[in-house]
Amino acid sequence: MAQSTADQHHETEHERLARNFSELLQELRVAQAGVQILFAFLLTVAFTSVFQSASGFVKGLHLVTVLLAAGATAMLTAPAAWHRVLFQRGRRVEIVRAANKFAINGLVLLALAMVGTVFLVAELIVEGWLAVLIALGAAVLFATMWFIWPSTLRNDDDQDEGTPTQAVTQ
Repeated sequence: MAQSTADQHHETEHERLARNFSELLQELRVAQAGVQILFAFLLTVAFTSVFQSASGFVKGLHLVTVLLAAGATAMLTAPAAWHRVLFQRGRRVEIVRAANKFAINGLVLLALAMVGTVFLVAELIVEGWLAVLIALGAAVLFATMWFIWPSTLRNDDDQDEGTPTQAVTQ
């Protein structure tokens, strides 16, 4: 449940950092489930008969997509590793800052892996320009839903400093 603005004003720095890290871990659990399912799918694709007879382009696209999914996994699990390695070392500020960067970079890699997967499947089914257009559609969807739209809301908050919306996001 979200804390009220009044409650947040009474948080200590330690409490705020703990809340921020806890919220980030909850978000990462959602993203991590997606990347795990995607990674499993990509691993199984390499052992299908359709893949064995696929073109070099499709096999290369598959490898790039697997590497993007692996990178997303590394980024999205890094905050937990950092927390464990630096646990009780008084480094929570650094952990939260790094974890935020890892999460954003992990989401970028996950979006790219998803687009690569869509492209891979489309290339196997329809091939050529139609497959490219389908992948571009997926790229626009992920870019819009995950990054562009929330960034416009964030920019609105920056212009309206001191509004209740901004206070809740801190």
